[in-house]
Amino acid sequence: MSTKSEQYIRHLEQSILFRGLDPHSLQEVTEAARLRRVRDGGFFFHQGDPATVLYVLIQGRVKFTQVTPEGHQVLLRAIGPGEMFGAVAALGDATHPATAQATGDCAALGWESDVITGMMERFPRIALNALRFLAGRLQEFQDRCRELATERVERRVAHALLRLARQVGRPVESGVLIDLTLSRQDIAEMTGTTLFTASRILSAWEQQGIIEGGRERVLIRKADELLTIAEDLPPASA
Repeated sequence: MSTKSEQYIRHLEQSILFRGLDPHSLQEVTEAARLRRVRDGGFFFHQGDPATVLYVLIQGRVKFTQVTPEGHQVLLRAIGPGEMFGAVAALGDATHPATAQATGDCAALGWESDVITGMMERFPRIALNALRFLAGRLQEFQDRCRELATERVERRVAHALLRLARQVGRPVESGVLIDLTLSRQDIAEMTGTTLFTASRILSAWEQQGIIEGGRERVLIRKADELLTIAEDLPPASA
């Protein structure tokens, strides 16, 4: 086995889709994949494109955006190495519901729809893992809908930042850096509020030392206080 294949397998082991496969099966899965590289700012696919390839990211970050009927582009989520995307390719005759754009130079292993379907038949564990993945996305969608329908804006913004921190956060000396170009307009659209309101909330948190902004980056300095806001908990000093 080549060193490169071993590196790919380590990434596949992190992916929920191939969790539980033995080393021989993972090697077979790796050999069936095609490597695709996308430069910073390029696209793996666009919203509405036919879904023909399922990917596992092995390098870089990918963000997913969706254009609403009103023409607004909304940031939905972001992922890092080891995560799967384009899963609708496994369903057949589907189109991508969002656009996948590289943030930084990216590389991903991809499997054509017929290949991934064949692997699911050969390795039932992959089909089971795919169901678990889709169930997780459904739960995330339900949580987002509940947030928009029931939570005050501060909680929604806190949840959005914590979610991005989990997805693409990078530990640094002073906290957790959301390693993604992220404007205040992005945050407003993610949380169903106005730019004015999102800016007001973020500026207040900056003054309190909870976050630090700049150059379309957000550094979470006090994740525990942000979690307190997100979960509507009483302050620690109370």
